Amino acid sequence: MAMTFLSRFQPQLLSVFRIMAALLLLQHGSSKLFDFPPAGMTPPITSIYGIAGILELVGGLLLAIGLFTRPVAFILSGLMAAAYFIAHAPQGFYPLLNGGELAALYCFAFLYLAAAGPGPWSADAARKG
Repeated sequence: MAMTFLSRFQPQLLSVFRIMAALLLLQHGSSKLFDFPPAGMTPPITSIYGIAGILELVGGLLLAIGLFTRPVAFILSGLMAAAYFIAHAPQGFYPLLNGGELAALYCFAFLYLAAAGPGPWSADAARKG
């Protein structure tokens, strides 16, 4: 039996996927900027990690509500690609071993959202009427 019964929920699940990806990313930004949840790392705001924290926090908030979804997701996809190549790839080739699995997954998740859009449960959808 094919899993086609979920097909009718595809638009709503796109929104759920966007919201969850955004909330998961948001905690990386809040951890960098406010040490919440505590990770013991509060980099200077003007450092590369501080700027990444700002993008993660603001981008995560915008994606969570679904506002300017496509451009924000595209920017975040680029941020995650940069994070992978700056912080993880120098540690080795395999993402499992260099700790870059999450950055790579976020990169492609946000690239998908940039192409697919926000789904029906979003500020973008409400603005369009």
